Amino acid sequence: MVGDSKSGERIAKVMARAGLASRREAEVWIAAGRVSVNGAIIASPALNVGPRDVIAVDGVPLGRRERSRLFLYHKVPGLVTTHHDPEGRPTIFDALPKSLPRLISVGRLDLNTEGLLLLTNDGGLARALELPSTAWLRRYRVRAFGEVTQPQLDGLRKGITVDGIRYGAIEATLERQQGSNVWLTFAIREGKNREVRNVLRSLHLHVNRLIRVAFGPFELGELPDGAVQEIETAALKKLLGPEVTAKAHADFSGPIVDHSVAVSPAPASDDRARTREQRHKQKNKQRFSTSARNDPKTTPGHKRRTRDNGTETENQPQRPARKPRRRADRSGGPRPSRPR
Repeated sequence: MVGDSKSGERIAKVMARAGLASRREAEVWIAAGRVSVNGAIIASPALNVGPRDVIAVDGVPLGRRERSRLFLYHKVPGLVTTHHDPEGRPTIFDALPKSLPRLISVGRLDLNTEGLLLLTNDGGLARALELPSTAWLRRYRVRAFGEVTQPQLDGLRKGITVDGIRYGAIEATLERQQGSNVWLTFAIREGKNREVRNVLRSLHLHVNRLIRVAFGPFELGELPDGAVQEIETAALKKLLGPEVTAKAHADFSGPIVDHSVAVSPAPASDDRARTREQRHKQKNKQRFSTSARNDPKTTPGHKRRTRDNGTETENQPQRPARKPRRRADRSGGPRPSRPR
């Protein structure tokens, strides 16, 4: 029997929790016929599996689900919070050590926003921390061009509507005026897209530096730029609390996999699964092979027989002929000028 359609969890979710791939990647593998359940190949991700079901990818059994883990990461400006950027910009996951498990971010930070970003190997935990019902406070330090007063900032405690979007209660404090800029502390619970920038723009402030310093009980502290730090399991359980742990279905009893030696199943062999670099190399290889077949005598390094003595020589590429140098007139007279 292949899985149970009424109980258990979706197979793509189980594969993602095992740290093997994202849910979307798991669905692609299933559609390609690479995944089996209890020895039978499946073709659809619309399948629930239980703890007794044996899942295999390319014939390799799926390992036990890794325990839920959480990492603090100090994001620097210029990195995109995504696994694959269509514009080719560098991502935070490109900058992470390769020994880490496959991680997903808890929410996102804009390209030019820096500071604390939470990363986890557990999709359920990421979604639980992002839920409005969890309502964890996100704290920022903000530098903005312009002027503002504390009474204006106090007016944000009741929420504000900007461009038709309603933002909830905001705690904002004026730290100091520094030249043409102000430094503020900003605390929000919703974390809507570009919320800090949009709200301050409504107060005629232009944000030129935005640093997230805390997300719920997790703080940036003295974590260096670009550094990543894991929260120990005992501390993580205590900081999350029983309510969030239950909401996320977090599992702290599983093993920790050594991802520096773990090898994921090979990707499918079709062109869609190849990287851009692999396709480029293959295209150049085919182009060279075609050239060698069509015109072997002009291929660099091809040996041919000369018509003079019958010996074999290398057909080296010919250098362009040099132009003769103009020699100075040694008769003592003036050198003729070049016609214009």
